[in-house]
Amino acid sequence: MKRRWIILFSLCVATLTGTAQNTRDHNFEVAKQLDTFNAIYKNLDLMYVDTLDAEEVVGTAINAMLRSLDPYTEYYPASKKDDLKAMLTGKYAGIGALIRYHQRLKRVVIDEPYAGMPSSEAGLRKGDIILQIDDTIMTDKTVSYVSEHLRGEAGTSFMLKILRPETGKEMSFKITRRNIQLPEISYYGLREDGIGYINLTTFVGEPSKPMRRAFIDLKQRGAKSLILDLRGNGGGSLSECIDILNLWVPKDVKLVETRGKLARASSTYVTRLEPVDTVMPLIVLVNGETASASEITSGSIQDLRRGIIIGTRTFGKGLVQIPNIQLPYNGNLKLTTSRYYLPSGRGITKEEGIKPDIEVKPDTLPNIAIYLDRMDSTEVMFDYVTEYIAKHPRIAAPTEFHLTDAEFAAFKQRVIDSGFTYDPVSEKRFDELVKVAQFEGYYDDAKVEFDALKAKLKHDIARDIDRHRETLQQMLEQDIIMAYYYQAGVVESGLPTDKQYQEAVRLLNNLEEYNRILNIKD
Repeated sequence: MKRRWIILFSLCVATLTGTAQNTRDHNFEVAKQLDTFNAIYKNLDLMYVDTLDAEEVVGTAINAMLRSLDPYTEYYPASKKDDLKAMLTGKYAGIGALIRYHQRLKRVVIDEPYAGMPSSEAGLRKGDIILQIDDTIMTDKTVSYVSEHLRGEAGTSFMLKILRPETGKEMSFKITRRNIQLPEISYYGLREDGIGYINLTTFVGEPSKPMRRAFIDLKQRGAKSLILDLRGNGGGSLSECIDILNLWVPKDVKLVETRGKLARASSTYVTRLEPVDTVMPLIVLVNGETASASEITSGSIQDLRRGIIIGTRTFGKGLVQIPNIQLPYNGNLKLTTSRYYLPSGRGITKEEGIKPDIEVKPDTLPNIAIYLDRMDSTEVMFDYVTEYIAKHPRIAAPTEFHLTDAEFAAFKQRVIDSGFTYDPVSEKRFDELVKVAQFEGYYDDAKVEFDALKAKLKHDIARDIDRHRETLQQMLEQDIIMAYYYQAGVVESGLPTDKQYQEAVRLLNNLEEYNRILNIKD
């Protein structure tokens, strides 16, 4: 027995000694690397040919260090404190509008005034060219520069001068900045066959409150089932996620666990309230931009078999951050401290994300649509929409509005007349094939066939527009609807042609199949 205790004691001492040695080695390595970095910077500052900008050079080093860890651990110097605040709260002070750089005009323009915000209340429109903010000329500035000047302290006012292209008139507006927070729910409504639909855009702020109101309203209006749309929802508050799940999950059920190096970074989260409805059929729509709290929501519903997930694999953000660690000189650090684990014990990794129960891939945009929408130097689609809005004080309801054949034909001719071209992917692949065939000695024998194929691969803009008319017309209509009915109108108008939404509707109208997928017996 004595010998056994001696052996056990020796093992403990060896373990403690090894641990202490590892700690000393680690601390020495940390001190060595910090001393090395300090020495390098001192030499640079003393002898480098140009004077160093300490904030830029050291800031670059800090950011490179953090990027080597994960994409979410970030440093915010004092100059970026407003960015951190906007990210954490979903709020910023400004005019409430999306702006963009107009390629042809080489000016920053208004792209989308938000509903109920200073921009829309002042009368700004899509396409307005920003000329001046107070005494500062904006005609040669970048989007970020203009954005910084549009933002400021809530309650402060400024003069905004714009040029309205369709009239050629310069106009001035006095605008008072307000705290801007986009609605957490872009649209909800009672759809066909008693199906409720809620499009939740974020978990930042306090979305559980409007979610509860929306869900209860849908139930009172007769909703028999629910589609929760989390596509494009990048996440936010974990506590808000828990409260939203609590609408459909009973009290005291474990939804998620966090595990980290420190004890305080590890927690278990359970529902704390009585639910609103634990039996209503529920489908959650997800895609590759569904992340973080959205993945906890969809993953917990999936693990608990409370509903069915439809769409495509989610983003895979299973890391938890402390968002506001105070640093010297008013800096802040957003630091990853733990990982999420769902009720089944599985994590959410970048490689896996949340795999939907039913995979439905959306239609992909044709190349011509991508270039017309965002990459076209002529801005022909943007300008067509701007002029359409100017000529039409009102349009039909979102689900009823459509361009006429004549209106689409006018757009088509406008594209042709503009000299629009787009990246010929097939021609590039053809040129690569020719080079390979020449290298391998096949080209000369197949030259006639190569020439015939090359002729067929050349872009015919008119033909391509006709071929993709349905997609292009829908894009035009949604851009126009945005100006009159904002995001809510765009979401509502897109549902009838949304493949993932339509699959959810189909399944909710077939409860036998729904229950079979959930492994629930009638």
